[in-house]
Amino acid sequence: MAVSGVKEFEIKADPATVMAAIAAVDRLPEWSSPHKSVTIESTHDDGRPDRVRMSVSILGINDEQVVEYTFDGDDTVSWHLVESGQQNTQDGSYVLTKSGTGTKVTFELTIDPKIPLPGFLVKKAQKTALETASKGLTKFVESL
Repeated sequence: MAVSGVKEFEIKADPATVMAAIAAVDRLPEWSSPHKSVTIESTHDDGRPDRVRMSVSILGINDEQVVEYTFDGDDTVSWHLVESGQQNTQDGSYVLTKSGTGTKVTFELTIDPKIPLPGFLVKKAQKTALETASKGLTKFVESL
């Protein structure tokens, strides 16, 4: 059962600073507790991550994932799942818009687990991911 969610939040920093923090995927474990380790396997010509391997643990489910990132300047980053032991698909994005107090962030995430899980568990995992993205990323960026 695939689930999708969206979370909008504000960060008191300009979009370029927010995007630089997001692009520093090797620092994900510093602000996203489900991410246990991150290895950048390849980068785009501008040095931003392209293919990334991650060890993730959420709600007691451990997974090794490989995702590929696509960047559109400092406005949008998206990723899609290439390999995973626990998920069929995962698609996510951050869209950044300059606001009066900094940057409005729209985070979208769709996940589809391979193993049959009760719907409430899938939704809880997704909610955890959305909350981690908003609170963790905000705290990380604003502490830089």
